[in-house]
Amino acid sequence: MRWLASELHTHTFHSDGRQSLRELAAGAAKLGFDCIALTDHNTMSGLGECELVQQETGVVIIPGMEWTTFHGHMVTMGLQNFVDWRKAGRSDIHEGISMVHGQGGLAGMAHPFRIGSPVCTGCYWEYEISDWNDLDYIEVWSGTFASIKPENQRAFALWTERLNDGIRIAATSGRDWHEQKHTDEPLSVTYLGLDDEPGTISQQAVRALAQGRASVTIGPLITMEAENGGTLYGIGESVSVHNGADLITLHVKIDFFVRRTLWELPEQDFSLKIMGNSGTLAQCAAGSTDQIYEFSIPADGLIWARAELWGIVKGMRTMVAFTNAIYIG
Repeated sequence: MRWLASELHTHTFHSDGRQSLRELAAGAAKLGFDCIALTDHNTMSGLGECELVQQETGVVIIPGMEWTTFHGHMVTMGLQNFVDWRKAGRSDIHEGISMVHGQGGLAGMAHPFRIGSPVCTGCYWEYEISDWNDLDYIEVWSGTFASIKPENQRAFALWTERLNDGIRIAATSGRDWHEQKHTDEPLSVTYLGLDDEPGTISQQAVRALAQGRASVTIGPLITMEAENGGTLYGIGESVSVHNGADLITLHVKIDFFVRRTLWELPEQDFSLKIMGNSGTLAQCAAGSTDQIYEFSIPADGLIWARAELWGIVKGMRTMVAFTNAIYIG
């Protein structure tokens, strides 16, 4: 499977960014991204030169838009046409999500716990969600060095709560990238696992996120497969379990080679954790070389599992990477 290094939250001159689409894509290429989602606030006008910029830079551009309202910011991706955000009220966001889906797009909660008004109007999510199955993903890491920020830790906890509720919802990172400005802080990457089905790479990327084939990192890429009864299941898939006494084997791969020149972590022993609805299912030390780790996990009572890599970054112990969930049952 090809994993596409993606930045899923960006802006240009067409909203409040300080960069053209060409400058954005060229900057993304220098940082080793294969793909960006253009998510200007309340407009898709910046996509006019999309095809030409893709050809010039080699960076895939996913069409999108960030609904920017008084009640919250919602990132949309894969839209075929503009979807009017102006009628969205605090209690009827589901109508807006339905319109986004009707245009082939996905709807995600952007930086849900960022400080709101008067610092950032509407940045804090206040829309009422009556059915979490409608929402496609939560942006759990926002900004640079995202893993250490308290608002992102709250977003990550929200995602975990929804998984515990039995909701199958994806998690992403997004820099909320507005300008070409150097930073020494770690940049997060959302890797999207492309399938072999027909369509453009942009369409394959949107389909990957819709199906939860995503892994997020500020360093190495971690992926996971589950094996039961001789069948393998990937991230975002559901393991078929017929007997609660079954043991599921999880194969976790850590790939330190991808983008290695674009991030730097001190030599150390990392901690690899397998998390699920009952908490920590397993953990072990992980070295700084490519390796596959195996865990046998009882299926009884388990409804989801993900892998997390923890380590020291800039002197702080934090999460370095995580996979989206594999579902059980």
